[in-house]
Amino acid sequence: MSEARVGLVIEDDQDIRELVRTVLTQAGFEVTVAASGSEGVLAAKTLNPDVITLDLGLPDIDGFEVSRQIREFSDAYIVMLTARAEELDTLIGLESGADDYLTKPFRPRELRARIAAMMRRPRSVPDAAEGTPAPDQPADSNGIGKGHYSHNGLDLTYASRSVTVDGQELNLTRTEFELLYALLEAGRTVRTKSDLVRRLRDEDYDVGSYISEADERSVEVHMGNLRKKLGDSPQRPRWLQTVRGVGYRLAPVER
Repeated sequence: MSEARVGLVIEDDQDIRELVRTVLTQAGFEVTVAASGSEGVLAAKTLNPDVITLDLGLPDIDGFEVSRQIREFSDAYIVMLTARAEELDTLIGLESGADDYLTKPFRPRELRARIAAMMRRPRSVPDAAEGTPAPDQPADSNGIGKGHYSHNGLDLTYASRSVTVDGQELNLTRTEFELLYALLEAGRTVRTKSDLVRRLRDEDYDVGSYISEADERSVEVHMGNLRKKLGDSPQRPRWLQTVRGVGYRLAPVER
């Protein structure tokens, strides 16, 4: 029997807290709630949750700082819930380590759908322990097991969810990892921002679902965070090349 998934709700408004608890419980999570930022950080350390919903307007520590503190030790998916619709708040939230956000009031069905898409991105693939591909995995064009990519000193292994640059391991959020994986998988083919939004939602690239400007802007922020962690330069990229007005692709192979 598989271990139950754990959800953490950090929210000071009791009505919203109970609503989110119900949504997560119905989605199959064991749910713990916290009414303050400090209580939420402590609970995240203790529980190692799979997903966290986080209110921005907490009574003690604001949600941005809570997210930063949690990101120091946790790779849980963080969904920020905010009554503030300003773009700046959204961007600061994503830069502080959140994976996604919803503006209050939100539809419970939308929250559940966002979380379901996140949870389809696993932390690891169990049958690829020790870095060895599963027996039925074909090799990629480099002769390495599928799901392992090397590019200009960067190595990504999907099975272990690991990324190294020049032998140094990086600590990426799961959203950053998925974006990097999508670009490595595509090679020099350009992935539009809409493509990448759909990738994060676990949708096919050509489904035609609605993508807002805020959705595309969130991809820009996550890509900016990824660049910082890689130490990549937008002007002279080693890995992530921006195609202005369109999206992103891998930088050329170094000679």
